[in-house]
Amino acid sequence: MTAFLFKNIFRLLARLPLSALHSLGALLGRLTYAVSAQYAARTRENLRQAGLTVDESQYQNMLTAAIAEAGKGIMELAWIWGRPYDEVVGKVRKCVGLEHIEAAQARGKGIIFFTPHLGCFEISSLYASQRVPLTVLYRPPKLGFLEGIMRGGRERGQVRLAKADIGGVRLLYKALKRGEAIGLLPDQVPSHGEGAWANFFGRPAYTMTLVGRLAESSDAAVLIAYSERLPHGQGYVIHFEPLLLDFAAPVPQQINATLERIICTCPAQYLWSYNRYKIPRGAQPPATTSPPA
Repeated sequence: MTAFLFKNIFRLLARLPLSALHSLGALLGRLTYAVSAQYAARTRENLRQAGLTVDESQYQNMLTAAIAEAGKGIMELAWIWGRPYDEVVGKVRKCVGLEHIEAAQARGKGIIFFTPHLGCFEISSLYASQRVPLTVLYRPPKLGFLEGIMRGGRERGQVRLAKADIGGVRLLYKALKRGEAIGLLPDQVPSHGEGAWANFFGRPAYTMTLVGRLAESSDAAVLIAYSERLPHGQGYVIHFEPLLLDFAAPVPQQINATLERIICTCPAQYLWSYNRYKIPRGAQPPATTSPPA
């Protein structure tokens, strides 16, 4: 009954204009912040930890904006997953760095897209798949009935999903071997044994090592991809830029340094509520790690 009700609500929301969903999302963000003490505390702590503001007034303004943007990110899922594919990718008003995809395709070694929790990260893969077949690593949702909705919204164009397990990793390697593209969330906390500690905005964060292994073994081009949300539901601006990795140096730290720079371009649209500093079960934290939020 719950699954049936949710699916119907989702379909109804998908009929609304993106601008309306963003307005509702801003309200949802503020409501969630008000009722969830843990969510609110983590958002405040992670944003303050980043040190992106010069004074308390600027911090409060950015916090208010980040709360609203997080809500927009939830509500826009109905539109991104529920509207026709061509209509969704048509909401990309500008693409910056398309030439980097073209150059990577010319090399023929495959492409690794890094898409952080910044802006509308769901639309980035759909847009990129217009150019190249794309296998995206994902974690199944905790609520099983959501998986069908999620897969239906994501597996369009030339996008294929691969579960975040050993079988999914094999699919990533095979896609790169075919000269295709793969997609990863570089700021998603991996399981114990699949990451290394690297500073992220001045605090150790457990960061995936899979990226370095994939890039080094395949010689694939690595591109950062993120989608900036425009105001008033006008659409999105997608950015692609190359990430040149030095495999003689720790790759996780290079990734986090790049993410910091990218996030600073539109910091209010980063998902500060994500528990980026959590310690995976079984992992030994570094001595300097503070207790997780």
